[in-house]
Amino acid sequence: MTSEVVEDEMAFYSKAEKYWKDVPPTVDGMLGGYGHISSIDINSSKKFLHKFLRDGPHRTGTSCALDCGAGIGRITKRLLLPLFKAVDMVDVTEDFLTKARTYLGEEGRRVGNYFCCGLQDFSPEPNSYDVIWIQWVIGHLTDDHLADFLKRCKVGLRPNGIIVIKDNMAQEGVVMDDVDSSVCRDLDVVRTIVRRAGLILLAEERQENFPDEIYHVYTFAMR
Repeated sequence: MTSEVVEDEMAFYSKAEKYWKDVPPTVDGMLGGYGHISSIDINSSKKFLHKFLRDGPHRTGTSCALDCGAGIGRITKRLLLPLFKAVDMVDVTEDFLTKARTYLGEEGRRVGNYFCCGLQDFSPEPNSYDVIWIQWVIGHLTDDHLADFLKRCKVGLRPNGIIVIKDNMAQEGVVMDDVDSSVCRDLDVVRTIVRRAGLILLAEERQENFPDEIYHVYTFAMR
């Protein structure tokens, strides 16, 4: 659990904020030098999401999505805006959200809100989102804050809405990264936190065709 590796919670958050302030507002910056994997990532995410957007009695709507840890809007631009009528973005780094306004181009007009906030302090508006997308950011929250954030996300879902987490998974336990002040959890730890938040896992999938040297990446859908 993160309590075993995070000694000082305030320092854990402030160090991460400082790290991201020094990261260039580019796709390569968002992906830690792995900008070349962006298309593989987006295409897999599209296939995953389409399972829930297909026609059917319980299909997920396409009115509005929330991009959490959105950065400059890489996922908003290539995954969410093409599928949803409107998108909101939340990120802790003001410079990234400023860059997003130009990076997103014309389609950026359909971004309703740019929330500058850490997810530990953010509450989605109730009954507002068909999809809440949380990618490569849960490592910046402690276990308690992640569980609480997921509970608030559940309140933010519209009928048949889903929460999606896509992130690195450790082989075993919880691994601390002192460089960007984040943690990487194993699958069992993540599943336990999801259950603690009162959510039910609907789907789980391992990302294919990523470089061998990086962590395994998994995508989860829940509500």
